[in-house]
Amino acid sequence: MSDLLETPLHDFHVELGAKMVPFAGYAMPVQYPLGVMQEHLHTRAKAGLFDVSHMGQVIVKGADYGAAAAALETLIPVNIAGLGEGRQRYGFFTNERGGIKDDLMLANRGDHVFVVVNAACKVADIAHMKTLDVEVTEVTDRALLALQGPAAEAVLAAMDPRAADMKFLDVTDLTLNGVTCWVSRSGYTGEDGYEISVPAAEAVELAQALLAHEDVEPIGLGARDSLRLEAGLCLYGQDMDDGLNPVEASLAWAIQKVRRTGGARAGGFPGADVILPALENGVDRRRVGLRPEGRAPMRQGVPLFKDETGGEQIGFITSGAYGPSVSAPVAIGIIADGLHEIGTQVYGELRGKRLPVTVAELPFVPAKFKR
Repeated sequence: MSDLLETPLHDFHVELGAKMVPFAGYAMPVQYPLGVMQEHLHTRAKAGLFDVSHMGQVIVKGADYGAAAAALETLIPVNIAGLGEGRQRYGFFTNERGGIKDDLMLANRGDHVFVVVNAACKVADIAHMKTLDVEVTEVTDRALLALQGPAAEAVLAAMDPRAADMKFLDVTDLTLNGVTCWVSRSGYTGEDGYEISVPAAEAVELAQALLAHEDVEPIGLGARDSLRLEAGLCLYGQDMDDGLNPVEASLAWAIQKVRRTGGARAGGFPGADVILPALENGVDRRRVGLRPEGRAPMRQGVPLFKDETGGEQIGFITSGAYGPSVSAPVAIGIIADGLHEIGTQVYGELRGKRLPVTVAELPFVPAKFKR
């Protein structure tokens, strides 16, 4: 893996006994000696520490916050201008066909917008933002950690009591292990928790200090994927891509009224002529939760059919795995509109045999965010 990039915590992962694998151009820990199943369950019960430093951290500056927000709204169909200072919001870049180029998080940091993008897309995303008439700077001297789980608040508040005062999607500076960190109360597991941008030179010491707490264990990509799947959260490149629009991806909730038809700042983003009518008129397919019967998971690519025999394919699974917290297989898929209602039974074709799958409510595990 010598040609892969490394995060500032790479050697620390190796010392902890992590199994390292290629992911989005980086050498990343897929699991530690605890194992994927126990890492998953530990995060749900106590707290897990994730290295997500491979993701892109970007500062977008204009003459003021409003100028930066207005520029980004030409690429992103969400209300960035109306985001309060110290608050964060989910969004996505769209293309001219209405497809999703990448999903991301946006924060109002007073004089700039702080953007976090996916690792696999960050080079393209930063180039995309640099087409705007604002200052776009990739932050390359900071690591990114995520502390997730019901014990996360107590662990972080022991370092800085202000952590306990934060609500879901708040963003502020905290002093952690003596270092000023940019912290949001957010994450990718469905659990309460925090994402922590820390100077790269201080990242290992902060990770060591967090792991010194008896409730915290290091967690790899394997458990990160099963946790986000149980939480019903999308993985870019699987559950959504540049051929799927936000309505098809069941992400219409992320497009606020002000950006929709009739809103004060309606449209003005790539693919608006596709996405705005889809919001009004509906679409032919949708992203849904799925519960395969039995114990065997149905994974990405499994075709879905309306009937047990014959008939045309009506969808496919985009993500699937065994859900340790629900003790059953769970999946996300794209399915024809009209078959997307909760409780509808369809069939997944696995090794030439069609097996029952039920359309299910997302998330599979209730979110535990601190509102």
